[in-house]
Amino acid sequence: MQPLSVVIITFNEEANISRCIESVRKVADEIIVLDSFSTDQTVAIAHSFGATVYQEKFRGYIGQKNFAMQLASNNYILSLDADEALDNRLVNAILAEKETFPHRAYEMNRCTNYCGRFIRHGLWYPDKKIRLFDRRIAQWAGLNPHDKIVLQPGFGSKKLKGDLLHYSFNSPDDLVWQNNRLSSIASASLYANGNRSSWFKMLLRPCWAFINGYFLRLGFLDGADGFSIAVNTSHQVFLKYSKLYRMQSAVKRMNSPLLTHSVLTEKKSVAGEG
Repeated sequence: MQPLSVVIITFNEEANISRCIESVRKVADEIIVLDSFSTDQTVAIAHSFGATVYQEKFRGYIGQKNFAMQLASNNYILSLDADEALDNRLVNAILAEKETFPHRAYEMNRCTNYCGRFIRHGLWYPDKKIRLFDRRIAQWAGLNPHDKIVLQPGFGSKKLKGDLLHYSFNSPDDLVWQNNRLSSIASASLYANGNRSSWFKMLLRPCWAFINGYFLRLGFLDGADGFSIAVNTSHQVFLKYSKLYRMQSAVKRMNSPLLTHSVLTEKKSVAGEG
């Protein structure tokens, strides 16, 4: 068996961390938790389940995950969020690969639980993720909060059987709260990356998100939950581009010649009075 380090980032995850750690016991040779100074019992629970815990100020999802995997003792890393867990088929698939690790990276489906039910259609499934990899040829990249593993050129990944179970939304309120939080992070990342919004994007991209998720990706097969998820996904896209539009408009106003002239005039007036 080849050694494998499981790496988990946390912040106030006392409701999830025990399930996450318990699910990886059969595959993990060490469990590393990088905590962002939780104020609940996350750290104590992680210690009680045998994890090695470090604490570090949150660097954003990408920065935090890249830092976390460097804390591991082994080159092969299984990177999880605290609200995720391996199902039994995925555990067995990883154990089979651990014999020799014939591939340098592995992809798996993530299946999200919404209000007590796993969603298996729409934009939420199959949510393909590379989460098991050799850190020597991989790093976290993307735009926050949508981090992803990027492999060095010439390397591919093998698909594993089984699901990575994602326990994110216990109630509709959880999804609404997450939409607002993630859309704020995403809009800031888009702006920093040079992306800009428009009325066209605010109108069409949410519509496309709903049509794609509910009709083309068969979200309607999940019934009322599928409809709710499609509507909320569309709303999240709208919020992202709406917040980006407001951000760029605010910066444009600050840099307008009229405002600049007004500020300079005020400064000269104050200097003259002095």
